[in-house]
Amino acid sequence: MIESQIEAEEVSRTNEFVQLEFHGQELDDKDFFSKSDPFLEIYKVNSNEKEHLVWRTEVVKNNLSPQWQPFRVSLQSLCSCDPGKSIRCIIYDHDSSGKHDYIGEFSTTFQEMLQASSGDEVKWECINHKYQEKKKHYKNSGYIVLAQCKMEKVHTFLDYIMGGLQISFTVAIDFTASNGDPRSEHSLHFINPKEPNEYLKTLSSVGEICQDYDSDKQFPAFGFGARIPPDFEVSHDFAINFEPDNPECERIAGVIEAYKRCLPQIQLYGPTNVAPIINKVAAPAAEEEKTGLPTKYRVLLILTDGVVSDMPEACDAVVRASRLPLSIIIVGIGNADFSDMRELNGDRGMLESDEGRAVRDIVQFVPLREFKKAPPNALAKCVLAEVPKQVVEYYGSKGIAPATQRSSSPLPQ
Repeated sequence: MIESQIEAEEVSRTNEFVQLEFHGQELDDKDFFSKSDPFLEIYKVNSNEKEHLVWRTEVVKNNLSPQWQPFRVSLQSLCSCDPGKSIRCIIYDHDSSGKHDYIGEFSTTFQEMLQASSGDEVKWECINHKYQEKKKHYKNSGYIVLAQCKMEKVHTFLDYIMGGLQISFTVAIDFTASNGDPRSEHSLHFINPKEPNEYLKTLSSVGEICQDYDSDKQFPAFGFGARIPPDFEVSHDFAINFEPDNPECERIAGVIEAYKRCLPQIQLYGPTNVAPIINKVAAPAAEEEKTGLPTKYRVLLILTDGVVSDMPEACDAVVRASRLPLSIIIVGIGNADFSDMRELNGDRGMLESDEGRAVRDIVQFVPLREFKKAPPNALAKCVLAEVPKQVVEYYGSKGIAPATQRSSSPLPQ
């Protein structure tokens, strides 16, 4: 949920990370019929002398001079943001039984590691203290080299919001005939004076949270899959207030009122085409992308009851949208087969289509039926859980810093 994400942000509003790359040289051989399979563990030594595991590298098989993959850790987890805090590094020979053979270790500080940030390698002797005590001519059990120590500042969702980023929510409602005749109490669109239908429940639950982060509280609201007046031709992206030049509704309450006024005036029809509404919202997002500024990020909330009729086109639309400042939330209403929605959600991996492969995961699908017995705010939390990460991921991938920090170095690509 966006709200809990903001509450969890650091007071500094930025997270500092460090990328480290370690190599081994001439490590002791612990195996009889092959060479050691070394891996490295890094521990932060706390003030009470207790150690906390920060990172464990992968195992490099049969190699006494391993090159471990670069990895990234936060400065907080590595040394509690104290450059002088002790850091202990231990090297083992991996054993499938779990009883790994101790090769050696060394102690250092982040301040010492930083010497590698200027391009110079930092080198430590790997010491086996038992050998050091017992073997008269013992020197070391090899060397560990830090080839890279690169500082990175990773901006947070709150950074962008505090920098003036606006989150703009658009609502799209499924008005296809599979929802049932709105005049029937069995319809998903039936207006019951005693209890709101599932579309209204979702609009209220999710929308009330969304509007807290929508700066102007104006929500463009569209319908799809219905025959609309005056000609009663099928439309897949009509404004539910019937004002195509101004589809915005004032707050979620305005969306709900427009929805209720819209129902008696339209004829539910079909098919369930979602590509048009995705493309409609993607168009202004594409214009936003051209600015290269973090000013407006769009979120499309689609409420639908079932199977997508234009799946190839929908996949194309999502793949194109993955390159834009846009996220898509789909809430499944009713008990239909939502396998198409799960495919758009990327359950089988990053979505692919004739447009290529999505560059990031922008679709979050949530079936409402799984929340019937959950607390009222559970749906909103789940629906909005991915948005902060998707915002940061988009701007980070473009190297776009928050507006208040644009004078500083751009984010790493």
